[in-house]
Amino acid sequence: MFMGASTQQGKRIAEESRAIVRNLIQDQVKGLSPEEVDIVERIVHSTADPEYAKLVSFHSNFVNSALKSLKNNDDILTDINMVKSGITQYNGHVNCFIKNDEVVKIAKEFKITRAAAAIQHASDIGFKGIIVIGNAPTALFKCIELFEKGILNVKAIVGVPVGFVAATESKETLMNTDIPSIITEGPKGGTPVAVASINSLIGHLNK
Repeated sequence: MFMGASTQQGKRIAEESRAIVRNLIQDQVKGLSPEEVDIVERIVHSTADPEYAKLVSFHSNFVNSALKSLKNNDDILTDINMVKSGITQYNGHVNCFIKNDEVVKIAKEFKITRAAAAIQHASDIGFKGIIVIGNAPTALFKCIELFEKGILNVKAIVGVPVGFVAATESKETLMNTDIPSIITEGPKGGTPVAVASINSLIGHLNK
């Protein structure tokens, strides 16, 4: 399967699309590793927006840390179920706790968003792995808070929340931590970007 295509026609379309993307962004991805280039290409392909080639920023150890975690079949935690649904071909567990009863209780008790409460719950039950956030900056801020307190065992973060309120700030804060991460600068991001990033890495496991 290539880029989600399961038929010859679908594979041909995906390959042609990737070739177009590669030509459009070749100047912007110079100096990136092959794995990083693949992530950027997938993001541009998924969004049909070449500007992402200028907006994606990588922590220097993101790819290595994320691939090591995936090879260990560590858990993947997502901020919303839509992101979870888009993650394919992974042998480990992909979790989203946004609708968990305990998460609802935590959110009410501490007056925080359910997205942030879901990160707290994951930490409470011993989460270990990669966190993928495409929509909720409050979840990203909670990841950073718990990591800096030494109580969240996160190996890498895909931190690409979309929006005009707190999204940019949460991503800038993430890049100033020691957490291996990928972000999109500014308000752009979202589910397609998050899914493209993690699926690109998962695809490298079988190569």
